[in-house]
Amino acid sequence: MNSKMKVLSVLLLLAAQFVYGQKNEIEKVRKSFENYQKAILNENGEEAVKYVDSVTVKYYADMLHLVRTADSAQVETLSILDKLMVFSIRHRTSRENIISFDGKSLLVYAIKSGMIGKNSVSKSLIGEVTIESNLAKGQFVTNGQKTPYFFNFHKEEGEWKLDITSLFSITTMAFTKMAENSGESQNDFLFSMLELSTGKKPDNNIWKPVN
Repeated sequence: MNSKMKVLSVLLLLAAQFVYGQKNEIEKVRKSFENYQKAILNENGEEAVKYVDSVTVKYYADMLHLVRTADSAQVETLSILDKLMVFSIRHRTSRENIISFDGKSLLVYAIKSGMIGKNSVSKSLIGEVTIESNLAKGQFVTNGQKTPYFFNFHKEEGEWKLDITSLFSITTMAFTKMAENSGESQNDFLFSMLELSTGKKPDNNIWKPVN
């Protein structure tokens, strides 16, 4: 075999290894979502948090900080989704839990208490996946229909982990539209949602820091 053929053979081998490696990583991304989905459907918060990334945990830590410190003026500046998160935690959760939680334990609680509902993942899967270094993007498919939206996955400690927050911008737009269509003010719309989901009407303490 001449030198040119040897070089070509090596290049083909490397290309085949790269393709196999990419396919393997893509399957790992999909499996990460499937594991998270299964845990959510079983309301297993401790298992679900194994498959979410540090960006997600930080978001819940940030929300917890707002629950503990934000007054009414600061809450009013939040996006509708962040506002709902702060209201939900204050409305549903005891002071003792709020004081003891960190970002990860709050996420576990949110899953177990139904704040993160099964409907969010029950008929969903990950379609097309693209990977660049330690970032993967997986197409969100729901009810068998492809959407133009993508979940981010970050490779942390050698494992692909889901960034729940990567669809929050879309969720925020959806909640904003729902509030507008309800005919209520944004806050009244959120309070109606909380009353409907918990059977308990929010009181004025929902505006107060928990410390």
